Amino acid sequence: MRVTCLDMEGVLTPEIWINVAEATGIEALRLTTRDISDYDELMRHRLSILDANKLGIAAIQEVIGQMQPLPGAAEFIAWLRERSQVIVLSDTFYQFAAPLISQLDYPTLFCHNLVLDGDKIVGYQLRQPNSKQRAVEALHALNFRVIAAGDSYNDTAMLGAADRGILVNPPQNVVAEFPQFPVVHGFEALKTVWEEADLELK
Repeated sequence: MRVTCLDMEGVLTPEIWINVAEATGIEALRLTTRDISDYDELMRHRLSILDANKLGIAAIQEVIGQMQPLPGAAEFIAWLRERSQVIVLSDTFYQFAAPLISQLDYPTLFCHNLVLDGDKIVGYQLRQPNSKQRAVEALHALNFRVIAAGDSYNDTAMLGAADRGILVNPPQNVVAEFPQFPVVHGFEALKTVWEEADLELK
């Protein structure tokens, strides 16, 4: 039996923080896990910028409310659900993800929580450290085979733990550092490589 684990941002949806940066004009918010591999360092950077600019959860949710999944993402999820159990493993937050997950017909989502003080984002709570990798390891403990796909540094442990890992639309720096993973661009190419992986695991 197989489970497919997918990253959300960069694979199924645009990057939330980049959209917030573009909407607010705060260029420093453009940095993502494609640029900084240490997630805590990245989030501390983001929180300091939000505080300095008095940017709260309502303003960010307003931006997210205008976003849509990447073209073809909903159709890909529907295609994949006919062939595999699907779990989205993301380092986003439930307070951010809901409008986008609804447009993907609500696949199962494991992510994190923000700590709020009214409108102010004061911190974040990880579901657990190395959550993507540990989710794959837990699925293995349940006797599932796992195909995983992601695009950034924070996905590479997940890809390495999976039976088959795939980089989707990754930046060149990630490709260069992790040449062991096949690279695809677009959902049609991802379908092809997924089907090859699925056949190998049967």
